[in-house]
Amino acid sequence: MNDSNQNNLSILCLRLGAFLCFAGWTWVHFYWEGPYGVLLWQESTFEFASSLGITWEEFVGSGADDGLVQAWLARIWWLYLTCTVLTITIRERSWFQMMGLLLGSGLLTLLSYATYVSSQRQLPMFIENGGQMLIPVLLVMALALGVRHRATVILAIVALILTFAGHGCYALGIWPTPGNFYAMTSLVLGVEYPTAQTIVRTAGVLDFLVCITICIPYLRRASALYATLWGFLTAIARPIAGMSWGLNYWGADQYLHEAVLRAPHFLIPLALFLIWRRPPDTEAAAVCTHSEQQASRVCVH
Repeated sequence: MNDSNQNNLSILCLRLGAFLCFAGWTWVHFYWEGPYGVLLWQESTFEFASSLGITWEEFVGSGADDGLVQAWLARIWWLYLTCTVLTITIRERSWFQMMGLLLGSGLLTLLSYATYVSSQRQLPMFIENGGQMLIPVLLVMALALGVRHRATVILAIVALILTFAGHGCYALGIWPTPGNFYAMTSLVLGVEYPTAQTIVRTAGVLDFLVCITICIPYLRRASALYATLWGFLTAIARPIAGMSWGLNYWGADQYLHEAVLRAPHFLIPLALFLIWRRPPDTEAAAVCTHSEQQASRVCVH
């Protein structure tokens, strides 16, 4: 595999990750609604709306989802759908589409901030979404600057570290570990709570180990490969634990998106692994050159 093919595969990983992330959140906003209520249902928000001539009745509605806030929340899924389409159509020098994806990254950041506020401002809740927030920016940078450009690679590493550090803080109990961590582990692996707790704590240690080794040249490829596998397993654990044959659509409408929107958690490290993977023909050329140099030394002597 030559450099060009590896670059294309890395960009494909970023494109697919951004596509799945936006597609998953499109479903969340269409099927339910985004968690923006914690930001909008505030006195300061109403004061801003009233300064624009909007009355209280128009702001909150009559209870039939006809207020300004409900109407806005009911339509925001179109913005995520638009960003989903952009991840497919964007090409090099598509500057207008690149701006659209950067705005999409802002949407994901606002979404993560709303989740952070609703969780009583637990910092890991915000930073563990780093991969999701940054993958549209990574796709734009990979197309505009190059997937191997130093800035692109550094931002990909930052996105990976944020995701795994946030997860590690919860897994190690630095912040209260969510109950679904233990529940998913018990359901998927069929173990009791003490064993599940040990597994979760061990995973937390490995999360922080990844954050360190991803910055060490001799260990970064193995670290990226582990992050890919672990990111994939933690993503699919949610629908595996939640879906059931007894539910409508087997529960896919309620749980499958949980894995889909977390695609950046394993596709960003996979892109890094491909970037750092030395092409086989390059390795062969290096071996041949080294052999020729040794043969030359023997002939000279």
